[in-house]
Amino acid sequence: MAGRSILVADDDISIRTVLSQALTRAGYDVRATGTAATLWRWVQAGDGDLVITDVVMPDENAFELLPRIKKMRPDLPIIVMSAQNTFMTAIKASERGAYEYLPKPFDLKELVAIVGRAIAAPRARPERDVGDDSEMMPLVGRSPAMQEIYRSLARLMQTDLTVMITGESGTGKELVARALHDYGKRKKGPFVAINMAAIPRDLIESELFGHEKGAFTGASQRAAGRFEQAEGGTLFLDEIGDMPMEAQTRLLRVLQQGEYTTVGGRTPIRTNVRIVAATNKDLRASIAQGLFREDLFFRLNVVPLRIPPLRERTEDIPDLVRRFFQIAADEGLPLKRMEPAAFDRLKRYRWPGNIRELENLARRLAALYPQETITEALVEAELGQDFPGKDFPGQDFPGKDFPGKDLTGAPAAQSAAGGARDRDASLSASVERHMTDLFKAHGDGLPPPGLYHRVLREIEHPLLSAALAATRGNQIKAAELLGLNRNTLRKKVRDLDIRPMRLPR
Repeated sequence: MAGRSILVADDDISIRTVLSQALTRAGYDVRATGTAATLWRWVQAGDGDLVITDVVMPDENAFELLPRIKKMRPDLPIIVMSAQNTFMTAIKASERGAYEYLPKPFDLKELVAIVGRAIAAPRARPERDVGDDSEMMPLVGRSPAMQEIYRSLARLMQTDLTVMITGESGTGKELVARALHDYGKRKKGPFVAINMAAIPRDLIESELFGHEKGAFTGASQRAAGRFEQAEGGTLFLDEIGDMPMEAQTRLLRVLQQGEYTTVGGRTPIRTNVRIVAATNKDLRASIAQGLFREDLFFRLNVVPLRIPPLRERTEDIPDLVRRFFQIAADEGLPLKRMEPAAFDRLKRYRWPGNIRELENLARRLAALYPQETITEALVEAELGQDFPGKDFPGQDFPGKDFPGKDLTGAPAAQSAAGGARDRDASLSASVERHMTDLFKAHGDGLPPPGLYHRVLREIEHPLLSAALAATRGNQIKAAELLGLNRNTLRKKVRDLDIRPMRLPR
């Protein structure tokens, strides 16, 4: 470590001071500057064993300087810092040849550790232009949780490693998979997605691997499978936890041998695809239950990537809402803005449907209310319903025909919010009475294990039944109403044998 020199460039003197002190204590020689021009002069002179630089400098953007540095000194590791903590910042840092990207504020111990690793094993990365338009980034959020996702994605872009994406329904797992493809080395190839939960069990192998003419009843001609369609690109296996065991066995063989045969075929076909899988299930629990192969899990879980639920990244809600409002405006709806108090109300909500539920809410607010500014009262009216979203379609609810006002002419937010609070209190009281009666029924003892899931089923069944009744059995609309993934709803309807209830008119 002795004699190792670090070049620091940041226009903030306090950051230069803090970095210089920390790195000096770690045993490095540090030279610090507030301009890109001075940094470039030092690099040209051959100074420094590592560079730490901010992105936004008073005289030049670091992303413009990095390619010149990498061309002159390709083995010089560069650590990029930025307060512009977006997905594209992380990607651009990686693609311009940075060794690592750190969002501000950063942990000093982590930075010193990264410096040590970079100096011990410096490496050059290929330079690739990803463009400067970040107006419509594929992923949105500046929270620490999303910063970790961005950094992980930036490291994975130029690899073919298999990735397992986990997260609750509605968190954006497919968006992450698409980002891996669209900004990675296979971006010129196809991106093919298949949802295991949406395909009948007896057709999954045909969908994945294709089939020959006459392979089964109805196979009137040869059909290409998803592996063949994704050749040279990325195959996204969504809801992998719902894959039947026999298909798991065939998939494992493909991952092990790099080849497959079509259903009814005999000639092995070599495959060249990157596999990205996703699930909202606990696959380790599925393995323990004998529902998922452990060897396949380890083949798929090479790089695990957990997408946080929205309740763990509520600071991202304003950016997400503004994005969804802009998308709605691009589709012809009026452009809306939201007052700060309304954002605060959104942050206090639990978001069981995650980002998908938030997007549905934003679109609904853009479509149904004439006000340019969305207030806290309007948000409260939407979130305060017994079900996520508006009352059931087809029912007589306040403001159905006149968004923003009820049938008396009063603001819908006022009447809806008051009624919603009464209904919430009534529902909570009913559940509390039910639980009290349940424990009383067992005297001094306790109910049998599994109480949480038992109560959940008792509430879930009428909830889903009512949603189906309100949408006249349309599962897609019912899923939107509930803020659920429609495949999740379809599976629950099947497993719980749910039928639409009769709603009062």
